[in-house]
Amino acid sequence: MKLVAAQMRSIAGDVEGNLQRHILFIELAASHGAAAVFFPELSLSGYEPSMAGRLAMTPGDARLEVFQTLSDRYRLLIAVGAPFRGHRGTEIGMFVFRCGEAPVVYSKQILHADELPFFSPGTKSEVFPLGGEVIAPAICYESLQDAHVHAALASGATVYLASVAKSARGVEIAYRHYPAVAREHGLTVMMANGVGPADDFVMPGRSAVWRDDGALVRSADTAAEAVVVYDLATRMGEVLPLADAAASMAGAGIQPSARPV
Repeated sequence: MKLVAAQMRSIAGDVEGNLQRHILFIELAASHGAAAVFFPELSLSGYEPSMAGRLAMTPGDARLEVFQTLSDRYRLLIAVGAPFRGHRGTEIGMFVFRCGEAPVVYSKQILHADELPFFSPGTKSEVFPLGGEVIAPAICYESLQDAHVHAALASGATVYLASVAKSARGVEIAYRHYPAVAREHGLTVMMANGVGPADDFVMPGRSAVWRDDGALVRSADTAAEAVVVYDLATRMGEVLPLADAAASMAGAGIQPSARPV
């Protein structure tokens, strides 16, 4: 089973434009036989806390129907980031689409202090069984907290997917923390970080995957869009810069679609 982390550049506030970029990454993931693809934190809106309230959406938003269509078409778990209009306020959401199932929103449960003026914490943990594995989602800051990892383990997690929007310093911290989590708990850990401006910092990419013994398998370059592909069966990974991956699709006669209907 293959997992894909999409290292994508989001444009602040441009939900429609970012959505079209998501479609390209999803089709790239499907063309490489992925069973799941996930995106950086707040990938649809860009990581812009001050904009989140007006950009917040629910699973019933018509703009999100394309992801269910693609999930059904490719039998693919798709996890995208967007502000979620929850019962208690705006939450940092991960909207998860699975073939033949209703969408689920996982909301970030442990917020950084800088996020508290803009967001409410989620209250419900989620895991997603897939291909004999159990995938636990995590969103940025909370993925560095032991309590979150332990809750995932208690739910049977075997794969820990961290959807993040990290600065260069944050990535350095993650590169020290995630291999320790993988090694100590026997988890595959995968991180999808964005590239480009976000709030008051710049995301440097470096999306990566760590094997369940803590070894770094592959990491993406800085500042370039890419897909990180990891095969759980072979324990091998590859990084495909976006331009190379798109060229590979074209060479195979696969044309990225416009928005499916």
